[in-house]
Amino acid sequence: WDYEVLLSMQTHLRVTRVGVVKWRGWHGNVGKDGSPSAGVPVEEREKVEACLAPFNCVPVWVTPSLFGEMYNGFCKGVLWPVLHNVTSVYSSNPNNSDLHHKNDSSQLPIQHTEPVPPPSSQTQTIDSDFFSYQIASQFAEYSMDDVAQGPIHGDGGKEAALWSAYTAVNRQFADVIVQCFNEGDLVWIHGFHLLILPSFLTRRIPMAKIGLFLHTPFPSSEIFRTLWCREDLLRGMLNSDQVGFHLFEYARHFLTCCRRLLGLNYGMIPDASGGHNLAIDTNGRQVTVTSIHAGIEPKVLEHVLIHSSTFDRVRSIRNQFHGKTIFCAIDRMESLKGIPLKMLGIERFLHRCPEFVGKIVLIQVGISAFERGDDYTKTKAEVLQTVANINTKWPGTVQFKECQEKEMRLQQRLALLSAADVVMVTPIRDGLNLIPLEFTFAHQDVLTNPPDGRKRGLCILSEFSSCTRVMRGALHVNPWKISEIANAFHQSLIMSNEERIRRIKCASEFVTRVTTRRWALAVMLDLKGVHKNIEAGTYAGAGLGLGFRLLGMETGFVPLEINVVAKAFKNSRSRLILLDYGGTILSNDNLDSLQRFQVVNKTRAPSFPTKALLNTLKDLCADKRNIVFVVSGKERHSLSKMLPNIPNLGLAAEHGMFVSWPTNNTSTRRRWETLVSDIDKSWRSIAITIMEVYTSRTHGSYIEETEMKVLWQYRDADPEFGYLQSRELEDHLSNVLRSFPVDILHGGVEEGGYVEVRPKGVNKGVLSTHVLKNMHKFSTHTKIDFGLVLGDDHCDEPMLSVMRQVGRRAAECRIARTGEEDNLPPIPATITLVDVSPCDEHVSQDLQMFTCTVGKKPSAAENYLNDVDEVHELLESLVKVATRDHKFHSAVDLRNLSGPSLVPGSGGLGGFMTGGGFMSPTGMPVVPNSFLSPSMPNNDLSGSGHGMKKSSSMGEFKISGEQKEKRMSNSLNEFLGTIEQEDEDEDIFF
Repeated sequence: WDYEVLLSMQTHLRVTRVGVVKWRGWHGNVGKDGSPSAGVPVEEREKVEACLAPFNCVPVWVTPSLFGEMYNGFCKGVLWPVLHNVTSVYSSNPNNSDLHHKNDSSQLPIQHTEPVPPPSSQTQTIDSDFFSYQIASQFAEYSMDDVAQGPIHGDGGKEAALWSAYTAVNRQFADVIVQCFNEGDLVWIHGFHLLILPSFLTRRIPMAKIGLFLHTPFPSSEIFRTLWCREDLLRGMLNSDQVGFHLFEYARHFLTCCRRLLGLNYGMIPDASGGHNLAIDTNGRQVTVTSIHAGIEPKVLEHVLIHSSTFDRVRSIRNQFHGKTIFCAIDRMESLKGIPLKMLGIERFLHRCPEFVGKIVLIQVGISAFERGDDYTKTKAEVLQTVANINTKWPGTVQFKECQEKEMRLQQRLALLSAADVVMVTPIRDGLNLIPLEFTFAHQDVLTNPPDGRKRGLCILSEFSSCTRVMRGALHVNPWKISEIANAFHQSLIMSNEERIRRIKCASEFVTRVTTRRWALAVMLDLKGVHKNIEAGTYAGAGLGLGFRLLGMETGFVPLEINVVAKAFKNSRSRLILLDYGGTILSNDNLDSLQRFQVVNKTRAPSFPTKALLNTLKDLCADKRNIVFVVSGKERHSLSKMLPNIPNLGLAAEHGMFVSWPTNNTSTRRRWETLVSDIDKSWRSIAITIMEVYTSRTHGSYIEETEMKVLWQYRDADPEFGYLQSRELEDHLSNVLRSFPVDILHGGVEEGGYVEVRPKGVNKGVLSTHVLKNMHKFSTHTKIDFGLVLGDDHCDEPMLSVMRQVGRRAAECRIARTGEEDNLPPIPATITLVDVSPCDEHVSQDLQMFTCTVGKKPSAAENYLNDVDEVHELLESLVKVATRDHKFHSAVDLRNLSGPSLVPGSGGLGGFMTGGGFMSPTGMPVVPNSFLSPSMPNNDLSGSGHGMKKSSSMGEFKISGEQKEKRMSNSLNEFLGTIEQEDEDEDIFF
């Protein structure tokens, strides 16, 4: 832990802090003096845990070598440069990529004599050159940006080992958090070190509200996509419920990455309180994206500033540089901090304004960044060389001191900031940096105390630092433009006192208003406001490994149980089966963009159904109790070609625009009817003309024409530009085609997106009710008592939604009629309610309706099947049930038969009744004498029910004659005949 991270420890909340313990060798580094690299000794860990308990801190014990690979190798070597939007600046050994030569003398750091630093607290003397070289050598190969881009992480090289370490540490954090978690707790994750931690947590505590806050920048999609593990990192972040950044600039890059790399949509989504939040829509869940800049804790800083030791250090520094304007900077020794650019700036300033020579001093403190490897070594050598050149020309102008992070803690830092007149923070790219805020707070007394003759309290900030957006009173510079840095030096020295006070007041407004506590409260309120059901069953997981993602489902959204469907199918007498085509009974051709384009342009043949599938459909349609429809978005000629010569199969093409009713006659061409009248087609040429304009200026888009609709596909275009163009096209078409009877739809965004124009009132939901109302045209049944509806994408949702409501209405009527207890679950809020009452006369009150989507995803369906193979298995099972129903009978079936009574010794249940007797297992009719009534001749087999009484149970069977002794069964059939079969409908197995 870092004490400064835990500054705001006084809270009324129960806070449990989970982290790693900083100890010698805690991140895998080994010092010159042989300092231990094993972290906290195992035998001491219980004592450490006891010491941390009063602070509500729970340690995660990670092996230092593993943590070193994770922290220095993956986090600092791979993620750090990418997150800061740069890659080439961190290239390791650009002139000599052979790391086996890193022990050559030419690779050793150059020896330099450092200037005498200003007085400070106790400084620990270390051999920095040896130590930095050792760490650089130890982790140099981790900093390379020319990693192999293989299908598996890092192509199985060093990068794979680093990624494995990263996932292992995240998994260990998850184990500890789960042990500490209590129902209702909020989990708040900080930093890029734990980006995939939400993936591990949601598997085990899916009901927990998880927030993730990044204190680093987030790169543009063009930089982030260079990571081989980009999808895993994004999915890990999206498994949280809230993702926070300090600036909207970083949040915007994150949103763009999710859109371009994962195809997800984002926008302002309404919340439960009536407001709107920026959120990403992913798998039925909304992940809130927050951008709130952190602040400082004034009370803690004030306590440190008034301490006597701080006054002594300030006085010592001011006395050493008496009469000079002190510029100060505290930066880590890495390329991103822009220290060499700062040195070039002061050098140019003194060249142009020699009158200030000897009147200013720059105190540059460099924090050792050993984990940066070669970058640290090179940056240090460059800084020392530049400082030496400046001090050669103007002695004492730059005071450079390098120290470890533990030597520049809050007390030492505030003493230096209080003694300085101007602070400089000029990184090339930086995340959270609180030094300007601390400096402004340290000099707030300028606003109230009388002038002391010092021109102090001004900040010079790089425009690439996050705090630039909130510190509006600072001087903003482009660190890449040396002249701007030089001009900032000059401007800070000649600025009038009134303007300086005005700038300090403007900067102080944010420092005093947004504190650490207020920032944390705002983020926590956003996280607490996330709508998440506390029932674990509301959320489902999908995917393996780090591809796991949390799906927001309605309670009860479970896999379709084939046994339940088969039982209802068997007991029904009038059945309606509606099947989608592509993606449901046949693999989808639309998933691959190139394949879709080739099919549209007729340069590639579409996929055809297998012979087994065709036979299954034929068997289903052969049963007169079944009404089977295949409802597709394909054109009618294409659908007829793919499903030819299947008697009694109904077809609906182009989402229901064309309907072909079931018929026995397959020798002639199918007759088609239109769902709505489409006399005026003049709108087509207008729509195509407009779409051609957008196609010409949107690369990757194309027009798809069918008989009744026109689509503008932009799935191959740039995601964001294509979406913007589609919205503009949608508005354009809506205005121009306002007087035409057409619908303009914008859909399929998950697959890339399209804008569709088609006749008004056509969709699969309308088609499903149309089929119900017109059953008399092709069936003798007037009411259905079984329904099965299968679909897979957004085009099928209207059909699934309508038929689910039809089934729900029938169930409500049945409950009202019988007086049963109403245990029906509420209709999901995501379903659009429609009036299905016109279908009442075509639906039995005993209707059992099954709606199912293919693929585990949010849907209007009540159940799901995983893939097309399971759909085939379901349909084949229904065929088997129908076949079995005609061939086999059990004891229960005797209730429906009027045959003679059962006689012991006659073979038991080894056969089944046929008319007035049993059929033996060999197929020969057997009629025992004892089955015949006294008035019936032994050779009369024509009377099936003469003198018989229909039995309703086994106990009512009357046995004539004397009862024979029990004997051993001589055959399997005889043995099975002795087993009393109570109810074969309990479960159906195949």
